Amino acid sequence: QVHLVESGGGLVQAGGFLRLSCVCSGGIFSNYGMGWFRQAPGKDREFVAAIRRYGDMTYYSDSVKGRFTISRDNAKNTVYLQMNNLKPEDTAVYYCAASRSGLLGKLQEYNYWGRGTQVTVSS
Repeated sequence: QVHLVESGGGLVQAGGFLRLSCVCSGGIFSNYGMGWFRQAPGKDREFVAAIRRYGDMTYYSDSVKGRFTISRDNAKNTVYLQMNNLKPEDTAVYYCAASRSGLLGKLQEYNYWGRGTQVTVSS
């Protein structure tokens, strides 16, 4: 059973930065495409970014493109989300997820989820 644990969330002022980490255990990390999603209060969970198994391709939502960077270290079983120039609208719980599928933009394609880490951006 794959287990995902996120860390790195917190409170930051607009324009600031945070780096989220997600450690994977219980499976072969390089077997999974990895994604980050977020959910703000009263809203649906939405796609943020994803990375293929060996990091050769990355994908971003339009709202974070150019500000966020997803990366992974297969030797450390860890995926990262570097978030720069944060905006109040980035406030949400951020979730890490693992997918056996190649369709990394679709929430339904993810098989395992972490519990999330809160990111709050003040104006």
